[in-house]
Amino acid sequence: QVQLVESGGGLVQAGGSLRLSCVASTRTFISYSWAWFRQAPGKEREFVAHISWTDTTAYVDSVKGRFTISRANAKNTVFLQMNSLKPEDTAVYYCGARIGTEPSIHQRDYRYWGQGTQVTVSS
Repeated sequence: QVQLVESGGGLVQAGGSLRLSCVASTRTFISYSWAWFRQAPGKEREFVAHISWTDTTAYVDSVKGRFTISRANAKNTVFLQMNSLKPEDTAVYYCGARIGTEPSIHQRDYRYWGQGTQVTVSS
C-alpha cells in the first residue's frame, strides 16, 4: 500500500505560480511512474502531466510550456510547478502512482491516489 499526500494548492491570481508537492510513503519510489491529474467542478478527471522512472515527461497540450513535472527520489516526492496560471486551471489536483516504469495518460492505470489539493485561479 502506498499513501500519497499532496500539498501546495491555494488561491492565486491569473498569471501567478504555484508548486504542488506529492509525498509518497514507499521504499521503492523509483519503481513507480507518477502523474498529476485534475478535476474541475462538473467535469471528469483529466490528465495533466506524467514522469517516468527515466524522467521522461509528457503534458496535456493546455499546460505545455507553463507546467513542469519533476521528481526528487531521495525525498519520495513528485512536484508540479505551475506558472502563468489561468482561471481554467482551477481544479482539484491529484497525484497518482502507477506500478512499473511506463507512465500513462489514463487514470485507470494508476493504482494509488492522494486526497487532492485545491487550486483556484482568480481572473
